[in-house]
Amino acid sequence: MFNQIRTDEYVGMQAEKIVVKGHGGKDIHAYFSRPLKDGSYPGVVLIPHKPGWDEFNFEVARRLTHHGFMTICPNIYEDFGHGLPAEIALKAQEEGWVSDDNMIGDVNGAIDYLESLPESSGKVGVIGMCSGGRHAFLAACSIDRFDAVVECWGGRIVQSESELTPLQPIAPISLTSQLNCPLLGIFGNEDKSIPREKVDLHEEELIKHSKEHTFLRYDGAGHAFWNYTAESYRPVQAIDAWNKALEFFSRHLKGV
Repeated sequence: MFNQIRTDEYVGMQAEKIVVKGHGGKDIHAYFSRPLKDGSYPGVVLIPHKPGWDEFNFEVARRLTHHGFMTICPNIYEDFGHGLPAEIALKAQEEGWVSDDNMIGDVNGAIDYLESLPESSGKVGVIGMCSGGRHAFLAACSIDRFDAVVECWGGRIVQSESELTPLQPIAPISLTSQLNCPLLGIFGNEDKSIPREKVDLHEEELIKHSKEHTFLRYDGAGHAFWNYTAESYRPVQAIDAWNKALEFFSRHLKGV
């Protein structure tokens, strides 16, 4: 998929922060990018990761748009105020993180916005990394509006009873039977925060419920190996996984 765009092909896009309706009808900010070329496009909801609603997420959104997807990244941290992304993420952590209900409401609002656009093809996918991976899987199991989900090293999908909280009261793995779209899971085999045995349990549950899925497991990669701003970045594995994620979305959202 990388470097497969012809030199004479138009690749313009518009990217900006907008305001959409989130959980409970409240106004929240979202980062939105769309191709400028006339046509019909599928949408992707990008759920921000644990470091916050940050510049890395915005660059991921633009990469998806460069490959033909309208992409919206809702600020699920809106309730914690505004400031530098790391500051707001720390505040969220101190207050118990974003509630699952709030995340679901914000994601539904993001889908509403995508589907309201005249250039929408009607197809919508969801993607997230780290805590966003957990959220992407949880959203795909809870919202019957997605056509594909990409879960990147989703943490805390497999949770014990003692790990549940009032804000996050359900282990996402327990909702596997409700998953209603194909799933691509991307994991690093050296990820210390998500042991292989938990990834195994996650996949076993998908198999148990006959859910269409593909798990990619990369040797030599740990957590957040797409993040080129951190020491965890692994370029070879990242490019391979990115290509497979783009192919997956193209097949299920574009039909190509």
